[in-house]
Amino acid sequence: MNKDTLRYPIGKFRVPEYIGEKELGTWISELEVYPERLQTLVSHLGPEQLDTPYRPGGWTVRQVLHHLYDSHTNSYVRFKWTLTENTPVIKAYEEGLWAALEDSRSAPASLALQGLQALHAKWIYLLRMLTPDDLSRTFVHPESGKETTLAINVGIYAWHSEHHYMHIYRLLERRGWLPEM
Repeated sequence: MNKDTLRYPIGKFRVPEYIGEKELGTWISELEVYPERLQTLVSHLGPEQLDTPYRPGGWTVRQVLHHLYDSHTNSYVRFKWTLTENTPVIKAYEEGLWAALEDSRSAPASLALQGLQALHAKWIYLLRMLTPDDLSRTFVHPESGKETTLAINVGIYAWHSEHHYMHIYRLLERRGWLPEM
């Protein structure tokens, strides 16, 4: 398996030409079931498996789980800023440095999984209430200066979820660690 396939197992996110109710509904549904899918995938893993990098030079499964919680929390906050401010410049964070912090390297995976469950429940509740006007609101990323709509950001995080799910899935597949599903 080549390096790009290990790093981007489902490819990079591509913004669709059109984002309508169908696309948004699919993405929101994916975000809704994601914490349970992830829990099913990793609940049988022991400490040694959780501390295995998903690719050479990559994060461990434990770090990926904590990264998902950190990243999705940041995205949820970005939604709130965007809904309450006019085109806010969001706060970026150094995800690699966050993943290197002790909590991401050693805290129980259950903390990230439980956090994702609660966060996604609240996030989905918010997303289902948003109007097309709400979803067209934008924020600005400070590094790129690019405006992103909330609708696109829903897609980005549905992709982000599957991206990291497949990192873990492919590792488990390669090692023969997949659970009976």
